[in-house]
Amino acid sequence: MSLVDLPKDYMRESLKFTPTVYRDVYPSINPTNLELRLTGRVAIITGGSRGIGAEGFAPAYAKAGVAGLVLLARSTEDLKAVEAQIKQIDPKLKVLCIPVNIADSRAVDKAFQQIKATFETVDILVNNAGINATDGGALIADVDPDVWWSNFEVNSKGTFLVTRSFLRQLPDRDNSSGIIINITTAGAWSIIPPASGYCLSKLVGLQLVPFIAETYPNITAIALHPGMLDTSMLYDAMRHFDLDSPELAGAFAVWLSHPHAKFLSGRFVAAQWSVDELLERKDEILKGRQLLLTVPGPFGPKQFQ
Repeated sequence: MSLVDLPKDYMRESLKFTPTVYRDVYPSINPTNLELRLTGRVAIITGGSRGIGAEGFAPAYAKAGVAGLVLLARSTEDLKAVEAQIKQIDPKLKVLCIPVNIADSRAVDKAFQQIKATFETVDILVNNAGINATDGGALIADVDPDVWWSNFEVNSKGTFLVTRSFLRQLPDRDNSSGIIINITTAGAWSIIPPASGYCLSKLVGLQLVPFIAETYPNITAIALHPGMLDTSMLYDAMRHFDLDSPELAGAFAVWLSHPHAKFLSGRFVAAQWSVDELLERKDEILKGRQLLLTVPGPFGPKQFQ
């Protein structure tokens, strides 16, 4: 069966973890809710000049009342355009736009020096920047290795470099609290033949969160699948499926930026899931291996007894 033969809601239904799923912002995650205010917090959004960064994450954190917003991307012109849009939401919000190639370690270090000079400390990091370089859909035997590897330069190395600098800027990295949200995809564990470089490179960001959660227990680190979005990275063959709004992912990220989401640290979530129903399953999630990427096995000697 081809993709076009599947039901329009197939992608959302196949990834269900809660009975209720959403396509757009709903009351429990509305970033304008008083209980979701992020007063005094400073957030960094990579890939903040376009797509979900510009349309979803940046506006959501502005609506949640952050004290400062740092937007990282390559294009100065596009960053300034997003800053102007954010100022319409909150004219008093301090926005710092830094053009940077996140795959360049020196450039990332320099960017964080500028961030520290402006805000001193940042509380929230949304690792949103990413590319989907497929070399025209070529399969593994035919793809240009440089094109294939470019996915890892941005999606893997870039995410690591920004995460590393974020952790290092915390006043006391062993005791400071903070939020890291890595934007990933269900494709990180799926087989999409023309996108092996993209899928495998996004797996790094997904698996980075349990490493952070284990190593820095005061940090909340979560991998977020933003849904099916109408961006340049979406394959034409998948555009007939029901699409989700960028505002949904932005609002979900704001909800994840509060203590009530701590139980999800080290795990994967999807923006379409109901946060109310996730909270209802909190004990079950904490006791089991839900929302963690594992190899089923079985392993160990007991299976042979």
